[in-house]
Amino acid sequence: MKNTDTIDVREIRRKLGLNQSQFWSKIGVTQSGGSRYESGRNIPRPVQALLRLVHIEQIDINKVKKEDVEVAEFLKTSNPELYKSLKKEARAKRKERTTR
Repeated sequence: MKNTDTIDVREIRRKLGLNQSQFWSKIGVTQSGGSRYESGRNIPRPVQALLRLVHIEQIDINKVKKEDVEVAEFLKTSNPELYKSLKKEARAKRKERTTR
């Protein structure tokens, strides 16, 4: 994934067909704040991470629970091979859904 500093967030927003208010409110940024980012102001790292998750990875952050993240981290450290295998299967399944 590219660093969001090097990608055009305005272009991402336009490709998604969202106005500034719709796009930025999904990650807790005001329309005026988003406008400043689109005009070249540096985007803070937490905002970059949310931007990537919500608008690039298409993750509904309202559905993500702390326990889900904790389970994934536990699996990743306690059984890295199983974690890699499940990650690979999930990626293939997602790819399969998008090519239909």
